Amino acid sequence: MFARVYAKRYGSARGLGMNETVSPEKVDVAEPVKPVAPKTHRWGKVALALALAAAIVVAWQYVENIAPSTNQATTPAAAPAQTVRDAPAVNGDMPITINALGVVTPLATVMVKTQIAGKLMSVGFQEGQLVKAGDFLAQIDSRPYEAALALAQAQLAKDTALHQQAQSDLARYETLSKQDSIALQQVVDQQFLVAQDKAAMGSDQAQIDTADLNIAYCHIVAPVGGRVGLRQVDPGNYLQPSDTTGIVVITQIDPISVVFSTPEDNLPQIAARLNAGATLPVTAFDRANVKQLATGTLTTYDNQVDVTTGTFKLRATFANSDAALFPNQFVNVLLLVDTLSGAVLAPNAAIQLGANGSFVYVVNADSTVSARPVTTGATDSKNTTILTGLAAGENVVIDGVDRLRDGAKVSVRNAASAAAQNPAAAGAPQTPTPTPSATGQGQRQHHHQAQDAGAPSPAASPAQ
Repeated sequence: MFARVYAKRYGSARGLGMNETVSPEKVDVAEPVKPVAPKTHRWGKVALALALAAAIVVAWQYVENIAPSTNQATTPAAAPAQTVRDAPAVNGDMPITINALGVVTPLATVMVKTQIAGKLMSVGFQEGQLVKAGDFLAQIDSRPYEAALALAQAQLAKDTALHQQAQSDLARYETLSKQDSIALQQVVDQQFLVAQDKAAMGSDQAQIDTADLNIAYCHIVAPVGGRVGLRQVDPGNYLQPSDTTGIVVITQIDPISVVFSTPEDNLPQIAARLNAGATLPVTAFDRANVKQLATGTLTTYDNQVDVTTGTFKLRATFANSDAALFPNQFVNVLLLVDTLSGAVLAPNAAIQLGANGSFVYVVNADSTVSARPVTTGATDSKNTTILTGLAAGENVVIDGVDRLRDGAKVSVRNAASAAAQNPAAAGAPQTPTPTPSATGQGQRQHHHQAQDAGAPSPAASPAQ
């Protein structure tokens, strides 16, 4: 079998056929080949091990050299004093105000319409003119109504004459009745005739009054004082009381009012002040809330709360002789509700926000700061009322609070102290030096948003 396989593999090379048999004695059996062991890279492994050992030694030395300096830098005692600016808390008056968006609303807006049908003969105003109540505005053709007046007057004269004749006949009939010369029925009939003539006279007088009223309607005057708008119809048009456009619109602008809304939470305080007889000042500013337009007083408030918004409306009245307020104009309203006298006031920049609420950094006598929780009240554009936690006269940090911690050392550098130390440069303009709080109060409060006022934390690295 082995020989046959060998012959198949090697027989053709020696000239043997595929079917020839070869004796085992003639076949040279090949000895098995021993596998050669692969060569190992011993020197490469040694080099790799040496490189790893060297890297570990270098890293260990680096850690040993750097760690002491890092620990020294993060130690609070070694940190330099933080440069800050402070300001004292003072006693003062804090106005309690309400800001709202209002709409200038005229106290009277009248569309002048005709009360009688007729041709518009003329107008007596200029567009945009200021008119007073009773000023002439327009004239309707009154000739038909004057003719009706003359007819009614003539009918009255006729009925008056008939009435007088009936009264004369009645007097004669009553005399004859007393003499039994005529029947009593004739006297009674004459009395009814006199009453009929008297009623006809009354009807004629009513016709005369109606004609006079129609003639008066033809002469249209201003019902209120104010500013005349654009003319809605030209002379020559036939006007009727059913017309929807009217002739002109008059808007009262002096005085004028502003209607604004405020949350219902402010209602008790406002109502209490008005019921006590107090006069609440109201100031109107332009839409950009920059320019003051007018000052007035709060007149009244609405009788119900809007359930959809949770607000109620108020009306303030303004003297508008200079026409600074224009109807339907949007304005910003500042309502002074009350004034707190002798309150403790701190600058707005000193108020910080922490996990436990508002707090301030109080500058101590040993040039350290203490984080003190405070309860705030009313605020304005500059100061905030401190209800508890701070007394007047204590200094609070207003700039440089970004990296402050409770008990940190500080170096106060206010503008006044710097000018006192360097009088020569006090009057010269200086370029402001960037401070850690140069990005504004908003970032300072954001920095302390997630920190407790009294929670200890490691000091940051000293400022460069």
